[in-house]
Amino acid sequence: MSDALTHECGLAFVRLRKPIAWFQQERGDALWGLRKLYLLMEKQHNRGQDGAGIACVKFDMPAGDSFLERERTAKRNPIERLFDEALSPAAELGEAEMSSLSETALKRKFSLLGEVLLGHLRYGTHSGNSSSMCHPYLRRSNSESRSLAIAGNFNLTNSAELFSKLVDYGLHPVGDSDTGVVLEKIGYFIDREHAHLEATMGEGSFLNLAGALLMTEVSRQLDLARVLRRATEHFDGGYVFAGMLGNGDSFICRDPAGIRPGYYLVNDDCIAVASERAALSTVFDTDPRDIEAIPPGHTLIIKKSGAYSIERFAEPLPLRQCTFERIYFSRGNDPSIYRERKQLGRNLAPRVVDLLGGDLDHAVFGFIPNTSETSYYGLMEALGEARQHMAGEVIWKQVQAGTATRASILAALDGRVRAEKVAQKDQRLRTFITHDAARRDLVSHIYDITRGTVHPDDTLVVIDDSIVRGTTLRESIITMLARLNPKAMIVASASPPIMYPDCYGIDMSQLGRFIAFEAAVSLARDHGQAAVLDEIEAKCIEQAGLAANRMKNQVRLLYDLFSLAQLEGKVAELIRARSLTWRGEIKLVYQSVDGLRSSMPDFTGDWYFTGEYPTPGGYRVLNTAYLNWRRGAEGRRAY
Repeated sequence: MSDALTHECGLAFVRLRKPIAWFQQERGDALWGLRKLYLLMEKQHNRGQDGAGIACVKFDMPAGDSFLERERTAKRNPIERLFDEALSPAAELGEAEMSSLSETALKRKFSLLGEVLLGHLRYGTHSGNSSSMCHPYLRRSNSESRSLAIAGNFNLTNSAELFSKLVDYGLHPVGDSDTGVVLEKIGYFIDREHAHLEATMGEGSFLNLAGALLMTEVSRQLDLARVLRRATEHFDGGYVFAGMLGNGDSFICRDPAGIRPGYYLVNDDCIAVASERAALSTVFDTDPRDIEAIPPGHTLIIKKSGAYSIERFAEPLPLRQCTFERIYFSRGNDPSIYRERKQLGRNLAPRVVDLLGGDLDHAVFGFIPNTSETSYYGLMEALGEARQHMAGEVIWKQVQAGTATRASILAALDGRVRAEKVAQKDQRLRTFITHDAARRDLVSHIYDITRGTVHPDDTLVVIDDSIVRGTTLRESIITMLARLNPKAMIVASASPPIMYPDCYGIDMSQLGRFIAFEAAVSLARDHGQAAVLDEIEAKCIEQAGLAANRMKNQVRLLYDLFSLAQLEGKVAELIRARSLTWRGEIKLVYQSVDGLRSSMPDFTGDWYFTGEYPTPGGYRVLNTAYLNWRRGAEGRRAY
């Protein structure tokens, strides 16, 4: 993706099913769980490079010792920094001393060694970029079963409303981030659950328990499913979040529409959870088919006893799994994602051939690194088949005319679809989190070209996985590729045009920054239809005071005026920098929504393409985003 998306975090969780002493004795590695957590996080580093955090729960620690620990960092290479520190005592101790220490002594020596381990990767551009913004968040108590750590991959569209509910409960929450709201709301109902159990089992009740005995029984009987049903009742958004209580209980919840992904694996050694199935498959050398998705609206609950269950905490909504997970965010070594991305590329082939006028002999095909590479393979396969079909038609006509000769057949079969690595991503520069002035300087240095791959009479075709703002295309990629001096250029997008904000995990909330929206506005003005912008504004103002579930997509009125071909033509104009001296023609082709859906039929979360939001809060975000654009408001204010 030439314009990187952000705020798509990664989750990793490991719950040991055997004592740490067993791993020390049988595997020769007391740190086995911690190392597995490291691998799960490293295999998902694509999901977050702005920071990372780890928390652990240690079972049965003596009074006076810590039972819940956490470390976070927002410095460079955060995963390596955290685990270098976490594992460093091993080098000091040596194998002999490690094997001689008791479990309790090992836990004292290694601050992040425990039976329940939670890791998080942060990819965010808001609220600063300090360690304090990294998950897990903690709600501490000197009672183990009231202590809570939370980490997740989510956005809530109504965190302000949920914050108000916390105030109504009589609490004084500090900060209004959605993560903080989730932490405090779950914590509040954990407290309520404690109060209920203490009343039913404490002094004066049938059981008449008191003191440590009462606390032990309350901890054992905590009903996390009930807590989560009550705590998440008004959540609107997409999420997968994990929680650990200091008593050893843990849970992982997935939103009712299945927007955000979450997978789990149960084997003899542990229960593990990750945002990506491929990470679990690789780290535990497991067939992907043995890894389960957490069902939407359900939670995986693991008690300290080791008993685990999948329980419903919310009524499931129509399934709307995020397609951008498949197009871009998740690593492409998941077998299903690999097939889907190839199909996206295959779908583009007929339109590319049409734009070339069927002339594959004078075309060079490449991709914009790196996530579009798999779609490129699919495109090349389909183009190879198209070329074979064209050759077959030529030969058949010769046969019918009686003019076929060995030489004519070989001539028809001669040639190839020319694949070249025309662009290479040389540096991992994070341009999208840089202020605009510095960004313009950085983008021109992200990609390098391979000179000599394109001839002056060639059309250069490059595929990208998606086009969001178009700024990197305009300011860097097109200018860079023009140095190859092709006759013309075709940019193919494996995804449809992004026309609407996302508010469920991806940072795409500013409507005016989408190049598809910019193109539609420009078309409206070109065609004397700019009045539609006022009409949409009036309708958005009219419904701004309504409940979210009564709002409608008014921005659709703009897009309905124009065809996909018209939008493609205008975007092609907009991605040409004014300073570009190369005079060749630029064309652009988008994936159709039907093509997207046929490539991944089980993943229908396409609201950023269609404006069909999975929860009411999405329409409120869209409404606010449009009004912000009309008023020139900057920043992430649509939530």
